[in-house]
Amino acid sequence: MPKYSICYNPTHLLIPFLTENMRFLITGAAGFLGAPLANSLVADGHSVVGLDDLSTGDPKQLVDAVHLERGDINDRPKLWSMLQGVDCVYHLAARVIVPESVLYPREYNTVNVGGTVTLMEAMRDVGVRRVIFISSGTIYGNQRLQPVRESNRPNPRSPYAVSKLAAEYYIRTIGSLWGIETVCLRVFNAYGPGQRLPLTNAPVIPYCLRQALDNGTIVIHGSGEQTRDYVYIDDVVEAMVAASSVPDINRIIINVGSGKETSINDLVKKVLEITGAKPEIVANQSHDSGPSRMRADLAIAKKKLNFSPKHNLEQGLLKTIEKDSRFQKK
Repeated sequence: MPKYSICYNPTHLLIPFLTENMRFLITGAAGFLGAPLANSLVADGHSVVGLDDLSTGDPKQLVDAVHLERGDINDRPKLWSMLQGVDCVYHLAARVIVPESVLYPREYNTVNVGGTVTLMEAMRDVGVRRVIFISSGTIYGNQRLQPVRESNRPNPRSPYAVSKLAAEYYIRTIGSLWGIETVCLRVFNAYGPGQRLPLTNAPVIPYCLRQALDNGTIVIHGSGEQTRDYVYIDDVVEAMVAASSVPDINRIIINVGSGKETSINDLVKKVLEITGAKPEIVANQSHDSGPSRMRADLAIAKKKLNFSPKHNLEQGLLKTIEKDSRFQKK
């Protein structure tokens, strides 16, 4: 039998949370973050059911013990069925390509915002009492002071960032009204083996690795001095797992990053240093390079989740190359 603890939260409800033998639903379970999360939870002895429309996810990344169903996050009857017996939900299902969101904001709103509301309604109907929402550091946009804290006023610069911020508000408000524990993790620039490499709008780290190892061309947009907080996938999974069982984090927003900022120019230099490659480097000064700086303040993550990233950028890049066959010499 599972072991229960009791958590007193600000809504004056006594909500039990499980620490062993939990049953999870993960939306977006076959995605870059969802698959390693699901596999980690199974390895810890929990049971996991996953929902994914497989538009970008890869079910081959999941271990056999994960029960994956293909479906739409806005399919409420399917959610009712999958939520039976679930103790905690991880909500990762989303469209996530920033430039694409500029072209198709309505579709991003339908999936990222509408899907979140549909999920919360289904959780209320079934009686599931805890959800962990995977949000994004992009909601901060340009911030004068770094590192950015959870208390900073959001300044979203894209429909994607707006959709994530709106979903946060819906989750926290609906959770408060209906007695559902909610936690929002704002994940910064996650990277690692298995990250998608689409032909256009590829994430910067797998893009740089591929171009370097293929002796191709790396295009640096803007000045290259803009910084980002790159956090290795294993560290992100550690934070997500911790959020499922620790007490006293109801309604809290928590940054998940490395706590370090790295410029695009320095990232490219590190990739070339590690790979020994000599690709052509091209500057595209006219391209919008996004916020000028980005670094996560991790004080709340440390206090509430006991989270301290274990991988610096070099270690994460080396692990990515080692574990991802796309970046290994044939």
